[in-house]
Amino acid sequence: MGFARRFSKATQGTAAVEFALVAAPFFLLLGAIMELAMVFVLDSVLEAATMDTGRMIRTGQADAQGFDAARFKKEVCSRMSVWSGDCQTRATVDVRVIGSFNATPPAPSKPEDLKDCYNGGGPGSLVLARVWYRQPVITPILDQAIARVGDQRTALLQATTAFKNEPFTQSGSGGATCK
Repeated sequence: MGFARRFSKATQGTAAVEFALVAAPFFLLLGAIMELAMVFVLDSVLEAATMDTGRMIRTGQADAQGFDAARFKKEVCSRMSVWSGDCQTRATVDVRVIGSFNATPPAPSKPEDLKDCYNGGGPGSLVLARVWYRQPVITPILDQAIARVGDQRTALLQATTAFKNEPFTQSGSGGATCK
C-alpha cells in the first residue's frame, strides 16, 4: 500500500485536528461571553454608585460638604469598590439642574463632548445626574455590539438618575454651572 492510501485511511489524531479547528472560535466566544458579563456587572455597579451618590445631593449632604465635579466623581468611584479600576480617568460626571423631567439635555455623541460638570442646585431643584464610564474591551466581537463614543475598543457605560431635591438648609457653596 502506498503512503497516500495509508494516510487517507488513518484515523488516529482526528480528534486533535477537529479540536484545533473548533478551539479558536470556541475560546473567542467564551472570552466574549465572560467579558460581556463583566461589562454588565460593571454597568450595574455604576448605576448603584450613581444613585447612592445622587442621594447625597438630594438630601443636601453634598451641598453641606461643598461638592464639585471632582468630589462627586470621587464619591461615585469610591462606591464602585473593586470594579472601579482607573475610575478617576475613565469616568465623566454631569450633574445639572433641569427645568422639568421631560427636558433632559442630549447625550454626548463625540468624545470631546464628554466633560465634567456639576450643579447640584438648591432645595426643591430638579436635578439630573449622569455618569459615563469608559470600559476598555479586549474581545473583537464586542466592537460591533456595544455603545461607544470614539475609540473602537472602549465600551461607554452610562448611569442616570433624576430627582427633586429635598428641603434642606443651603450652605451657599454652589457649584460650577453646566452648559
